[in-house]
Amino acid sequence: MSPELIAVLAVIAVALAFDYTNGFHDAANAIATSISTRALTPRVALAMAAVGNFIGAHFGAEVAKTVGSGLVQLPTGTASLGIVFAGVIGAIVWNLVTWYFGLPSSSSHALIGGLVGATVAASGTVLWAGIGESVIIPMVLSPMVGFLLGYIVMIAVQWIFRKGHPGKLNRGFRWAQTASAAAMSVGHGMQDAAKTIGIVVLALYVGGYQDDPSFIPEWAFWTSAAVLAAGTYAGGWRIIRTLGRKIIDLKPPEGFAAETVASGVLYFNALVLGAPISTTHTITSAIMGVGATKRLSAVRWGVAGNIVGAWILTFPAAGSIGALMYFLVRPLFS
Repeated sequence: MSPELIAVLAVIAVALAFDYTNGFHDAANAIATSISTRALTPRVALAMAAVGNFIGAHFGAEVAKTVGSGLVQLPTGTASLGIVFAGVIGAIVWNLVTWYFGLPSSSSHALIGGLVGATVAASGTVLWAGIGESVIIPMVLSPMVGFLLGYIVMIAVQWIFRKGHPGKLNRGFRWAQTASAAAMSVGHGMQDAAKTIGIVVLALYVGGYQDDPSFIPEWAFWTSAAVLAAGTYAGGWRIIRTLGRKIIDLKPPEGFAAETVASGVLYFNALVLGAPISTTHTITSAIMGVGATKRLSAVRWGVAGNIVGAWILTFPAAGSIGALMYFLVRPLFS
């Protein structure tokens, strides 16, 4: 087995390890609201999220291409594989840190930040224009859109069902949440499995095992989807508690509104723009927007502030770890 092949396999292995941490770290994105409103039992919700992630992965090709060829430009060779390896390790470390503290940070931005940090440390080429267009602008806009649409959709739900019996409405919206949580799960797969696929494709390209940096082999879809689904089923209970209970006290209509808004934003960005946005930012901001329809004090802004702090820190923190890891692993990829 050649050194180049060993290096490619090492990067793919660590990318799949990230994929698994992404699954249990971001399981909350799809199911926290359904669990907190008792629309679904935890294990049923996790199983549905895993299946949704698996299905959604096969519709995330545009996001995968953005991650694989639109963020950094690396020459072929073993040294470049070391850059990718270090960047993914940076993302994994930050995922584990934020999971430990129960903070729903963005695995997507951790991955991109880690890759950019390692590339900068290696004096490689970062496609800043592509990052600005495909990462920074969506990173800023998607939470704002999620908050605003969450507020608007919840106001519409309250007006449409203003004469309904609360008990009957809650039962009906618990059933509706099954559909909205499933839609959220598929959207999460479109975004997050696709990012791992992009790293796999990048490894194959810089390792010299394929000529087209945008071609995605079919096995990459299946492998990334399966690993993300397994990680999702493992669950990320610390973050599920934060999203489902600590931001606002959710009821079924509110959970349905938040999930519907978040999944719509995810689909638009994955299928229309090919932008790798954060599912975490989107669902969290939608929950805040829904909660603000009660009164602004209904949102626990202290918890929300901690979450926003983690959002701001994610890109530079993962980037710094990725840069440090590059210097540590560089001798192994020389």
